[in-house]
Amino acid sequence: MNPFTAALDYLLGGPKVGGAQEARLGLWRDLPEDDLRRPHREARYVVVDTETTGLDMKRDRVIAIGAAAVAAGRIELAGCFETVLRQDRPSPDANILIHGIGGQTQLAGVDPRAGMIDFLEFIGKAPLVAFRAEFDAAMLERSLKSIVGYPLRRTWIDLAFLLPALFPGTECRTLDDWLDRFGVGGGERHHAVADALATAQLLQVALVAADRAAMGTPAALFAMQKAQRWLGKR
Repeated sequence: MNPFTAALDYLLGGPKVGGAQEARLGLWRDLPEDDLRRPHREARYVVVDTETTGLDMKRDRVIAIGAAAVAAGRIELAGCFETVLRQDRPSPDANILIHGIGGQTQLAGVDPRAGMIDFLEFIGKAPLVAFRAEFDAAMLERSLKSIVGYPLRRTWIDLAFLLPALFPGTECRTLDDWLDRFGVGGGERHHAVADALATAQLLQVALVAADRAAMGTPAALFAMQKAQRWLGKR
């Protein structure tokens, strides 16, 4: 562990895991950052989606995490990630009707610490992608701090900002609008890994368009997103 991460652990109160789990967390934390200057054809992105007990980013809990990797422009279908975190109590029936994760499944989920570390190992230090990323980012950040005692601290690519920049004049606003626009669909929705896979297909569309626009690296996508945020376009 380098001095900076040791100091950060001290300030945060240290990890809330021990033994093998603490060692796995340390290995993830010490991974080198991805080179954001690599072209899309060499880069690995991870698209993330969460299912939660509600929409309150300060109080609600993460129930399930789904993720799909896009490497060299291709979705790694054999390597998708999905986990249901064990809950102390199931979410209300109205919430279950949205995500379809029943009460018994929630109570029988994986140990939250193990599930979170599995997730960190899957994503590595790849750029993270979502549609309306602020929600997933905030929920995962808070959950990781409370469950394993270490923050995620990743910068996210938000397709809600990038797609309007790459396809100006399109009147799409929601994820479903964009899926319909490009003929992506037919699968289950409001299911973490299914939503991650659908969003991953939108990322593939975006990467092709970005290459045509000479925005051929993850760093260029971050710069484009920053400009869109500054302009207030979404």
